[in-house]
Amino acid sequence: MTDPDQFRWDLSSLYAAVDDPALRRDLEAAKAAAATFRADWRGRIAAPQLNAADLATALERYAALQLLALRPYLYAQLLFSADGSEARHMRLLAEVRESWQGISEDLVFFELELLRLPTESFDRLRAAPELAPYGHHLDLLRAHAPYTLSEEVEQALKRKDLTGKEAFVQLFDELSASLRYRFQMPGEEAEREVAGEELLALLYHADRAVRERSFATYLETHGAQALVLTACFNNLMLDHGKEIELRRYPDRMTPTCLSSETAPEMVEQMLAVSEAHYPLAREYFALKRQLLGYPELKNTDLYAPLAGGGERHFPFTEAWELVQEAYGGFHSELAAAVAALPKTGRLDVAPRHAKSGGAFCLGLYPGADPYVLLNHTGTLRDVSTLAHELGHAAHYVLAGGQNLYHYHPPLPLAETASVFGEMLVTRHLLDRERDRQVRIALLCAKLEEIIATTFRQAMLTRFEQAAHARRSAGLLTADELCELWLEQNARLFGGAVTMIPAYRWGWSYISHFIHARFYCFSYVFGELLVLALYRKYQEEGPTFAPRYLELLRAGGSASPTELLRPLGIDLADLHFWAGGYAVVGEMLAELQALVRGAE
Repeated sequence: MTDPDQFRWDLSSLYAAVDDPALRRDLEAAKAAAATFRADWRGRIAAPQLNAADLATALERYAALQLLALRPYLYAQLLFSADGSEARHMRLLAEVRESWQGISEDLVFFELELLRLPTESFDRLRAAPELAPYGHHLDLLRAHAPYTLSEEVEQALKRKDLTGKEAFVQLFDELSASLRYRFQMPGEEAEREVAGEELLALLYHADRAVRERSFATYLETHGAQALVLTACFNNLMLDHGKEIELRRYPDRMTPTCLSSETAPEMVEQMLAVSEAHYPLAREYFALKRQLLGYPELKNTDLYAPLAGGGERHFPFTEAWELVQEAYGGFHSELAAAVAALPKTGRLDVAPRHAKSGGAFCLGLYPGADPYVLLNHTGTLRDVSTLAHELGHAAHYVLAGGQNLYHYHPPLPLAETASVFGEMLVTRHLLDRERDRQVRIALLCAKLEEIIATTFRQAMLTRFEQAAHARRSAGLLTADELCELWLEQNARLFGGAVTMIPAYRWGWSYISHFIHARFYCFSYVFGELLVLALYRKYQEEGPTFAPRYLELLRAGGSASPTELLRPLGIDLADLHFWAGGYAVVGEMLAELQALVRGAE
């Protein structure tokens, strides 16, 4: 591996090019298959004489035609993520979304008829061996039965979504991809146009003024687009509120809780426990201020490198080797699951204009390797990000033996493999490092990641809850969103952190608020779960690894409670969430001991 910019996606496993005739053929075939499926099965699913063998056949055909439409959709998403400024990519994404919408309208009857089956009929079919491969999917689907509407209404909703909420999501994505940032990079003599990820990477720069100036530039560029961004937020929150009313959900978070198979009480308990442990984060912030030698800690100082050691640049080659070593040290199969990704064009590594910011792993479908997007600039955080996204990738590869219905893990477990991968890499680095200052820096980096993944994500969820509640009373102005944002951050930071003025726009660039309602709590769940799993690994040693790999191989074939039971995790245990924060407290104590020893 050499220059990270040489690692770009090769999408030829999907289609040869944006104008590949095979893509349109697949779209047309999917439309035809959907129409045929509707003609063959509409009215039969809800019929009393439906038997398990017929339903299994219908489920197989339903999955097959979804795959036909899924390949063009995924290809268009990946193209747009790699270069959102290319007009052809925008047009293709719009085209496949419209096609998907039409196909979904034709197919909406299928799940509705399943949901309308009398309980006795459903239970009889569910118990048949022919439907065992689809059992958990059917159970999960059935949970939505009380909130489904008539076929005509469901079709109308899908049709309007295309020019409603999906249009605002697309507007947000296109605007985000189009933003340009003028900035004088450290060591350069003049301003130039830089990518957003390059600015965010400077939050890890040694110069305090550079950190604040770069983050302010990033935030103020978003703030300049407040009219459009506020419209996106307002309309998506309004759309969600109206759907809650229409379907008569008891709460705004009910759809997410149903899809993730998490009880609302459990989510609230997890968030409340996180808020109760906010002082733990403030204790770390006070220690970070001491280590930096500042009279006050600004939020642009949270990821600052420490003076006196620990600041390192990690070329992508070294970062890749570190993650492979850490994964292999846990179990060879975990490392092998992702080893081929660079060779098969599944990695897009370097930041560039019009490329999506952040990082993600896109799982395609069973049997196909996932695609990973990075914006690697060489920070320690980038090493953790690589470990995180490769954890997702390993999860998808290992779950490749599941069918399409059970390929994706349930939402609460979606971050398990990724965060566990981060823990493996952190401990791998700590175990091989003897320099006290570097160990301090490593522990700081890990605690900062945990704080970002638990306390910050809990705060993001609280902000989202507050914004949706306020939106139900009327349109929110940009200033009101800024006020809500600062209020929730202040609850986390207390008096330990001072927020820079531009941080009022911090809500405006967080895509989770746009793409998925209340997704952020899954990060809290995932991090606390991983802390518990990692403790078990430390206690049990190599015998733990096979059971962990079985969890990943299971994908979404059972509920989180069932999937975690073989690992000795009881989600109903009231002390479970606090136990995760106990591990954080132990890491903080380890860091404090190192700091005392260095004084």
